[in-house]
Amino acid sequence: MNAGEPHPRIHILGGEVDIITPREMMRFVDIVAGAGGSALVANHNLHSLALLRKSPDLQAFFDDADIIQLDSMPIAAWARLLGLPLSRQHRSTYLDWREEFWRLADDRKWRVFYLGGSPGVAEEACAKLGERWPNVTFGCRDGYFDADASSQDNRRVLAKIAAFEPDILFVGMGMPRQELWISQNRGAIKRGVIFSVGAAFDYEAGAQKAAPRWMGRVGLEWLFRLASQPSRLAHRYLLEPWRLTGPALADLRAALSTPRHRLPRKPGVDQGRVWPLSSAN
Repeated sequence: MNAGEPHPRIHILGGEVDIITPREMMRFVDIVAGAGGSALVANHNLHSLALLRKSPDLQAFFDDADIIQLDSMPIAAWARLLGLPLSRQHRSTYLDWREEFWRLADDRKWRVFYLGGSPGVAEEACAKLGERWPNVTFGCRDGYFDADASSQDNRRVLAKIAAFEPDILFVGMGMPRQELWISQNRGAIKRGVIFSVGAAFDYEAGAQKAAPRWMGRVGLEWLFRLASQPSRLAHRYLLEPWRLTGPALADLRAALSTPRHRLPRKPGVDQGRVWPLSSAN
């Protein structure tokens, strides 16, 4: 759905990110939800870019996204090194914009459905959020179901979402499961702005502890998460980023060879200018 002027989208580290701030994203969501429309808001970080290199199905999810947010301070720093118009003000993750979102949701009396988490976690999160934001109507379903698109279990989940008629659909089943589920089922979801939000409601329920926001602002949130869950996250934060060495070198070559004032539009992208840095995926 068209919700105002498109934002520039840059190609970096083998993926694409929109030059959009959290507040601009919120305006987009407000317009789409207010019109009873449907849209997909995605986000990229180093983990998703690494997964993208080995998953064509994941690429389809990002190709379908109306907005691709930046969820990584290292990517912002890399973009600035390359001379691209992407900075920390464009960093957008649930923990940064949740207060503004819930104030808006409460004011607009939105219907918010959450799909994901362990049994009981989503219900606890919705109960706590409902105490603070009484004008929001909540629906939820845990992420423990057969997510095969053709399964009866999945059809029941889709039917529950359709009957709820959400303005917002949060899907938090971990990356890349949540993205693949959205990609496979988006055609059956006729209403609502869809977000992939990972452990967002685990934080709301108190099942996980969020990093202090100052750590996110200075690019150290990953260190807090690594210290909290070293066995699960050591590979992601210490080894996985090395998969992006090839795209990073391609970015450098393109940055050195492409005149900034004569950058062409990238074919197939209809959401504004694209700075065509790396061509490798």
